[in-house]
Amino acid sequence: MDTPVLDFLRRYDAANMIRFHMPGHKGKGVLGCERWDITEVQGADALYEADGIIAQSEANATALFGSQRTLYSTEGSSHCIRAMLYLALTNRPDNAAPVIVAARNVHKTFVYAAALLDLDVVWLWPEENASLCGCPVSAAQLERTLAGLEAPPVAVYLTSPDYLGDMADIAVLSEVCHRFGTLLVVDNAHGAYLRFLQPTLHPLDLGADLCCDSAHKTLPALTGAAYLHISKSLPTAFADHAKAALALFGSTSPSYLTLASLDGCNAALAGEYPARVREMAAQLEDVRAALTERGWEVLPSDPLRLTLRAPEGMTGKGLAQQLRNGGIECEYADDALLVLMLSADNTAPEVEKILQTLGECPAPHAPRRTLPQARGEQVVSIRQAMFAPHEIVPADEALGRICGAPMVSCPPAIPIVVSGERIGENALTLFRYYGVKQVDVLK
Repeated sequence: MDTPVLDFLRRYDAANMIRFHMPGHKGKGVLGCERWDITEVQGADALYEADGIIAQSEANATALFGSQRTLYSTEGSSHCIRAMLYLALTNRPDNAAPVIVAARNVHKTFVYAAALLDLDVVWLWPEENASLCGCPVSAAQLERTLAGLEAPPVAVYLTSPDYLGDMADIAVLSEVCHRFGTLLVVDNAHGAYLRFLQPTLHPLDLGADLCCDSAHKTLPALTGAAYLHISKSLPTAFADHAKAALALFGSTSPSYLTLASLDGCNAALAGEYPARVREMAAQLEDVRAALTERGWEVLPSDPLRLTLRAPEGMTGKGLAQQLRNGGIECEYADDALLVLMLSADNTAPEVEKILQTLGECPAPHAPRRTLPQARGEQVVSIRQAMFAPHEIVPADEALGRICGAPMVSCPPAIPIVVSGERIGENALTLFRYYGVKQVDVLK
């Protein structure tokens, strides 16, 4: 597969042009990559008006993902989430309300997008809450929710895989959405590689209408590299307006280093990389089995993630430090859980070191702790709350106050309380559990 963006950058570098254009480093600097870090010079195309090398590269990505149209972002899935919600809202049927149904474990970017677009949200809550990161949604639950609405929502929004690796049944849930005349929009930030398994597990192939992937999370691309996918089942208006949707929320200075990494990623995906993805998934499955034999509780997850529950007397953060002492850095840890994310660029010896470092589980596992759900009353809309005057207060003094902007660390960037909701006792419990010290509230 050709790499038009990479090829242009190589030619431009070899031409030794005197750079009387942005950026200010003029192709020189301590990083060594500055020579490829350019702006929209002649021949470099422009991300949001692409009709040259970027358009050619995006066409390659479209073919690889089997979509109606796949577009690039250099600002991560956060950028794509805003664009997806905008597309769903502005292309909704006449009978659809400006409401979106969403599983509660959304990234905070979803809340910001709802505020910008003045969307009301109907939340899908889990039957029980073992982690802020998880929110399993059943077909029956979704059907009850949609049947109870006065008008179809603009979309149903799911995060799959979630931060712990739990995967929604996209095929079944998309059928429910379509039967009720609404779209299924999926935050697949953690699952770009799913397209390259056999069979594919990518949401777009299972019935999702709009989907975003963070290429940088699981594929060989630089941080910020992401895709916005438009399903072939959607009207062409979605694909036609997708660039404008991205331009509405994106920087006019996209990183050409990130674009080049997406371009190079196409070549990898057209080559041997998918086979390596499948090999790594198989190896990690063997590691899961070995850890289970050694007494560890391995939670179900997507094929390139390892999620462990800490045994009695230990914490996920403690396990993370144990791994760190052995030369391994994890993706996420809290009091109960440890998460490691792998890719085809990890090696067999690196994966084997997980087993060597963890060894035998040192203690039995206590019954799983169930956390409370912070189902706060929605006092004002998300938009009203986000744009009202705010103040920061200590978390333990926030009882009864109205949430302004969600405050939660990244990762996992999942709000405990959403803008406009009244903060209750359960929220305070979760603040303490997740170490939230300050809360943004309305004045």
